[in-house]
Amino acid sequence: MAGDEERGMVGREGRVTGTVGPGLVGEVIVRIRGGAEHFLAYPAPGTRRLPVGTMVTVVEYQPPRTVYVMAAYGN
Repeated sequence: MAGDEERGMVGREGRVTGTVGPGLVGEVIVRIRGGAEHFLAYPAPGTRRLPVGTMVTVVEYQPPRTVYVMAAYGN
């Protein structure tokens, strides 16, 4: 079910592999389904630029490969 997949993504943590920020389409890697997968990433509303290496939390998922993220741990 798509709803189950969406719930499975929201709240997961990942790491920025291509800078995410306003006006930019970045990339993050997220551990899921027994491995790690890359997703196109946009900043959650109100989120500033997230440089490569920043730990992030997925706050929204748009299938099949797009996520909105914010910094995890107050980075």
